[in-house]
Amino acid sequence: MAAMLLELVVATVMVLLTVMIHGGGLLLLGRLLAMRERAAGHIRIAPLSVEGAVVATIAALGLLVLHGIEIWLYALFYRMIGAVDALRDAVYFSTITFASIGFSDASIKESWRLLGALEGINGALLIGWSVAFFVTLMTRFTPSSARDHDPA
Repeated sequence: MAAMLLELVVATVMVLLTVMIHGGGLLLLGRLLAMRERAAGHIRIAPLSVEGAVVATIAALGLLVLHGIEIWLYALFYRMIGAVDALRDAVYFSTITFASIGFSDASIKESWRLLGALEGINGALLIGWSVAFFVTLMTRFTPSSARDHDPA
């Protein structure tokens, strides 16, 4: 029972840490986009423009970097506590778990399986948050015909 409580406390700390990292990263991306809007003097983006390609690419890469940091954080933690034997295996385990693809229980020590399962829930939440952010950003992309008639 004490081991399970320790695992839940550790998982809670990891979830809080990754949520704070993710929130901070999205805040930074949002501020970069706001700077673009102020510099360009408009919110709407033509989807088939260089500006549209740059904005979408920067946003996508920014989200991938955020997820990479979170995945590596879990992987390094798994190595630190000895839950996974090799760094490569820890990164692989963390990636497939975070992305909710699933994992083999043989990949992590039995005493830390609950942490792995909770990383999967955490990853699903953070990926969903990223999708919501990206979809919201994409609403700023307007077809040229709609943009021509929209005074904004």
